Amino acid sequence: MNDEPRPVREADRRGHARRAGVRLAFQVYDNPGRPTVLLMPTWSIVPSRFWKAQVPYLARHFRVVTFDGRGSGDSDRPVGAESYVDAECAADAIAVMDATNTGQAVLVALSRGDAWSVLVAAHHPERITGIVAIGPASGSLIGVQEQERQAWESTEGKYNRQYWLNGGYDDFADWFFARMFAEPHSTKQIEDGVRWAHEIEPATLVDTTAGRLSSASIEDDCREVRCPVLVIHGTDDRVRPHAIGQRLAELTGGSLVLIDGAGHGVHARDPVRINLLIKEFVDRVHPVARRTRTFRAKPPRALYLSSPIGLGHARRDLAIASELRKIHPRLQIDWLAQHPVTEVLEPAGERVHPASAWLANESSHVEDDAGEHDLHVFEAFRRLDSVLVNNFMVFNDVLDAERYDLVIGDEAWDVDFFLHENPELKRFSFAWMTDFVGWLPMPDGGAREQRLTADHNLDMIEQRARLRRVRDRSVFVGNPDDVISLPFGEGLPAIREWTEQNFDFSGYVTGFDPPDERERAALRRRIGLHQDEKLCVVAVGGSGVGESLLRRVLDAVPAAVERVPGLRFLVVTGPRIDPDSLPRRSGVEIRGYVPDLPRYLAACDLAVVQGGLTTCMELTAARRPFLFVPLRHHFEQNFHVRHRLERYGAGRCMTYEQVADRDVLAAAIAEEIGREVGYREVEADGAARAAALLAELL
Repeated sequence: MNDEPRPVREADRRGHARRAGVRLAFQVYDNPGRPTVLLMPTWSIVPSRFWKAQVPYLARHFRVVTFDGRGSGDSDRPVGAESYVDAECAADAIAVMDATNTGQAVLVALSRGDAWSVLVAAHHPERITGIVAIGPASGSLIGVQEQERQAWESTEGKYNRQYWLNGGYDDFADWFFARMFAEPHSTKQIEDGVRWAHEIEPATLVDTTAGRLSSASIEDDCREVRCPVLVIHGTDDRVRPHAIGQRLAELTGGSLVLIDGAGHGVHARDPVRINLLIKEFVDRVHPVARRTRTFRAKPPRALYLSSPIGLGHARRDLAIASELRKIHPRLQIDWLAQHPVTEVLEPAGERVHPASAWLANESSHVEDDAGEHDLHVFEAFRRLDSVLVNNFMVFNDVLDAERYDLVIGDEAWDVDFFLHENPELKRFSFAWMTDFVGWLPMPDGGAREQRLTADHNLDMIEQRARLRRVRDRSVFVGNPDDVISLPFGEGLPAIREWTEQNFDFSGYVTGFDPPDERERAALRRRIGLHQDEKLCVVAVGGSGVGESLLRRVLDAVPAAVERVPGLRFLVVTGPRIDPDSLPRRSGVEIRGYVPDLPRYLAACDLAVVQGGLTTCMELTAARRPFLFVPLRHHFEQNFHVRHRLERYGAGRCMTYEQVADRDVLAAAIAEEIGREVGYREVEADGAARAAALLAELL
């Protein structure tokens, strides 16, 4: 796992501007013909990556330039307070604009960037067309700079040079970012800030602070600003009081937006609102002709969002969509979907919305975090934060441009979370679907993981209690007994009891009709199996996380064939693993994406699979024996799926350490293949029941 996930959008150009012997690393995101937004640096305690929730969205609408301020990121770290006075940092912005061929720009600044933006606009008015100042930090505007200077020179508290230089820097970083993100449930934003703070030395931060405190007041410069100004400030900012924002707006003649209850890091804690405010401001400064939306009487329309992690969601969603069309024959369904879901939708003749091309691929980011049959899915999800912001902004743009009567989100976590955070953006009926409830800690995660998962669950519980109107229907794909009987965390409700109070239950949705014995025999003949042959299907879902398991099974093939005469293997890699990357074995057919995989699973004598719910439940419905190997640290597979399979009496669970021993795996294959099973029946009407619940919203 990389410390820093890959960016949602890569820069089109990277380079360095040079000024007064200092190299300044910049990134350019091209968008020909559109205005430029220059995202300014802030205090050197963080690099330009702090704009990660803004860059992808703004870059779809404007040309965007970012740069690491001196003392941070990939830029140089000059020594001495004189290198970090406000005038030097403001001059850097002009140097970057020149190096990136930026004639004019709207400046967007956080905290310390307010002073530098004001100086640039006051002294280079022809270059700056607007300023957005978020949480401005210039204490000189309200007469507190001298107090700050005295605190800085003292030996009291955490905010002083001696404390940082004498071993207290780590403690300061924890303290500072806890104050910056004082809102509840800000664990990820705090972690990001602390990690970035450790990319620079305390001595550099001392110089940056001393330079700021020795800078002159920008009050007179504020009065010289002639471009439009928007000031955004949280009312619960514990780093810089919103009185600074009010004064900045007053001096520049700008407008002021106070965000109730927000702290100093509102750009990261409330990214959707900040993104929309920035875009509205730039559109006002650089107006473009907008097409008037006209609504005529048309057939009802639904936008379907299907989780891209694996392919099981797509198959069941297609089944639900088919049943929904039976109830509403005129219903038009568009899909906002990404690979590998599109591999299922497009052959089925479904319309994938063109805006899907703007989605950041969740599967590829999850695969980056995977190890050898190991995916710490909770941590991987937390690291998707900028991906989820990007994908919600795409969704919001679609709903802003087109009318949809119903949005169906099958584990579309981004849409559900950010609609609760921004309920004013809901202008449609919204149905939420999931097959598990509750994020759970793994045993080796210790107290930290217990705390973080409980905090995440509590955030969701509080959202639902506060804003029940956001979801018009919550559908659990399964039955009440399929919900695990564990608490959401210490002192929190029981998951099953809470789920029964907050969800409707559709029963399980397989997406196919299990064959009877006559149909199964016909399937086996169609596949080309002889009567004396046995088929083992090995499948690992739609993501690229399963390659390690495929290799372990291939290692065990010779020993398994020796134990089971006439044994054949079909190894299905899925759409994200190259079949040619795997070793060849006699008696093994290796194929990539297999659209009709459920038919092969229904025809097999045994399957070896990961612990994904959909494949396991398809095998359960088809009453086939199977071995399932949950990914290590994948709480859903290890707890939720395993609980459901135990309820059905289905499958045999093995650990990855067990299957890594080829003889142990071969023996298990020989023991399980062709075994008569006594599974609980899986209902066949789940798709129709789910569709009936959704149809009421149209």
